[in-house]
Amino acid sequence: MHESTERISRRGLLAASALAVLPLLGCAPESGTPRSGPATASPRPMPKRGATEPPAPAKRTLLLASLAHEDAVAVIDPAAEGEAGITRIRVGAAPWGVGVSPDGGTGYAATAEGLAVIDLRTAKRSALVPYQHPAPRIGSGEYRPGGLGLAVSPDGARIYVAVGTDEPRAHLEVFDSAGGRFAGSVRVGGRPFDVLVAPDGSWAATVDHDTFSVTVVDARTLAAQEHRIAPFGTEGGLASWEKPHYGAVDADGTILLPVQGKPVVRLDPRSGRTGNALRSRANSHAHGTALDDRLLVTVGTGAFGNATGEPNLSVLDLDSGAERIAPLPVPHETVAVWRDAEDEAWAAVAGGNTREAGWDGITHVRLRDLRLRRQPVPGYPQAVVAFAAR
Repeated sequence: MHESTERISRRGLLAASALAVLPLLGCAPESGTPRSGPATASPRPMPKRGATEPPAPAKRTLLLASLAHEDAVAVIDPAAEGEAGITRIRVGAAPWGVGVSPDGGTGYAATAEGLAVIDLRTAKRSALVPYQHPAPRIGSGEYRPGGLGLAVSPDGARIYVAVGTDEPRAHLEVFDSAGGRFAGSVRVGGRPFDVLVAPDGSWAATVDHDTFSVTVVDARTLAAQEHRIAPFGTEGGLASWEKPHYGAVDADGTILLPVQGKPVVRLDPRSGRTGNALRSRANSHAHGTALDDRLLVTVGTGAFGNATGEPNLSVLDLDSGAERIAPLPVPHETVAVWRDAEDEAWAAVAGGNTREAGWDGITHVRLRDLRLRRQPVPGYPQAVVAFAAR
């Protein structure tokens, strides 16, 4: 664990919880689910004098993770021990990015074959929708074509999926959740590991691994604007390590992009301006990152390029600049923050590193004291998001 105290001032991301009821069920055949009409509530009787309302059910956090070595995703109870709290749902070949609707009822997975739509209440895939730009081959691994990063709009109306086809540039495809179809697409940068969405839903952005860029797409017009992100230059091109991989969106809409465990670039997505970079002492090739209120939590995968440190997890305070660093035994890939029954914040760090150097599980890091706990998840969990269930 290391400390640094460089002064910075930023606002943290305000995370919205989703509500869901999710039984931990096994896989079941795909089937349609009819929609029911609106429910009519009966008048609620007034409580008797002195009576107290029953307490609201406590929320419990679950994780949705893509299993890169399987054709499935996993719904994970992070508070469970071992594999007891894991439900697998078959979704399609080599899933990558995942997301959950705001109400917690529907999950999405970007597979090599198409976008999988998942009914999280029944633990079944309800649809596998082909991309507008289908993969020329179905494969697995970091360089396979097909769906990559994924993000759900704040209102759940749109799902943005980055799709590669073995060409130098990818496409951002826009899925209409109400219509159950892809409604448009736009060309973006190369091999986007991550997709981000504005807090107000006005834009989506791809973090373009191969082109040192972030491409910002207007949600209404699908007009795209590419911004260069190369704090160490572009020497080496595709072979360079000094590129952005993942990002996090602050509450004011600026994008935070850790690079090499050194600078954290802050991008204004509309103007393309960068400035007031945050400083990190992690010194570890940066992959997944997430915001928890005032804390930026970033996965470092080790010594690559000009990063010379070991695999770790950086916890950077956006107000004070203080940074705490938890060593990790192997490289991991992405991270999501969840809270236990005591409202303790934990980072769920997915072990499915894209260079095949990780492990079959989730490493949980308690943010208060950096205590580690390992949870086996066979199948190589690569992308992970948290959502709330009752």
